Amino acid sequence: VQLQASGGGSVQAGDSLKLSCVVSRRPRSNFEYAIGWFRQAQGKDREFLCAIRDNGGRSTCAEAVKDRFTISRDNSDKDKNMVYLQVNSLKGEDTGVYYCAAGPGWRIAEVPGYNYWGQGTQVTVSS
Repeated sequence: VQLQASGGGSVQAGDSLKLSCVVSRRPRSNFEYAIGWFRQAQGKDREFLCAIRDNGGRSTCAEAVKDRFTISRDNSDKDKNMVYLQVNSLKGEDTGVYYCAAGPGWRIAEVPGYNYWGQGTQVTVSS
């Protein structure tokens, strides 16, 4: 599984962004996985934001962001899925590198629950 995040940038407080994660897996693979979005601010640990499961598409977001962030998934291409993170009403504390990751879905809100990570996309929010 390979993941590539994009869509970050420098924005003003109050703006919105839609981050994208391309999830590529081996053709005809039956591996089912959850996709999570995490954020890492400079000097801080990586924190969970939102995740969505493969089967059924159930999603969950951290309490701190659930009113502003939304995760969605497009599995129309079986070998190359898209997962999106819509982030609204951005604040300065949302600044950081945003990562998408894939895992089996057992520890969906924890970094160790994910086996594969993308390279991250930078989001910078200025006031």
